Amino acid sequence: MPLNLFSLEGKVALVTGASRGLGRGMALALAGAGADMVLVSLTLPALQKVAAEVNKLGRRALPIAADVTQVAEIEAMVQKAVEHFGHIDVLVTSAGINIRQPAVELTESNWDQVVDVDLRAVFFTCQAVGKVMIKQGGGKIINIASLTTAFGIPYIQAYCAAKGGVGQLTKSLAVEWAPYHINVNAIGPGFFMTDLSRGLHKDPEKSRRIKQRIPLGRFGEPEDLAGAVIFLASAASDYVTGHILWVDGGVLAA
Repeated sequence: MPLNLFSLEGKVALVTGASRGLGRGMALALAGAGADMVLVSLTLPALQKVAAEVNKLGRRALPIAADVTQVAEIEAMVQKAVEHFGHIDVLVTSAGINIRQPAVELTESNWDQVVDVDLRAVFFTCQAVGKVMIKQGGGKIINIASLTTAFGIPYIQAYCAAKGGVGQLTKSLAVEWAPYHINVNAIGPGFFMTDLSRGLHKDPEKSRRIKQRIPLGRFGEPEDLAGAVIFLASAASDYVTGHILWVDGGVLAA
């Protein structure tokens, strides 16, 4: 397979949740493969630091502060991106939150907060960018699923429900938008070293038990998603759609 199938030269990628963690790591991976970047998060100063990193890789970066739980702000950020670059070829919906609580204590507001960010925002971001991709004749959408898309974990009910929804949403959009040459896939990270899972890593016993479940014997790092996101964003995956690519160190296989 020619290596240029993985090149993103001339492409524009929009990544939500790009200021830190997995979102930042995937944004830098896409820039490293040649894409100009639209970086989205709630906080502009953090995005500007990532934009500087993108610039060092020789690519252009447009940081946009936006709340992806607000449809009007989603539409405005997409409009800014198109006005600035002229097109959007790749979307990565990486913004996410989690709240750990016993099910009997979970409040309505906490449920809404998690589902709004982790599922509702994913759909409306896909919708807004999908309209652009339909007009321009195609594109690549990459949602971020989770091991909880495949199985349940206690104390994170809203997160499990939302990530389960992301898996089904990905399949539904893949089927509906295939005639427009839009590939819709998801990446399913396993146990990664991120702010969302910091509590687990600080607990030596929980950390030890989790590592025992990972055949490769370690937690994932943001760099471990680079190959997966470049593959799904590039021409190398043109015949792949509706798929969840698990990057989990072998957890599901075991």
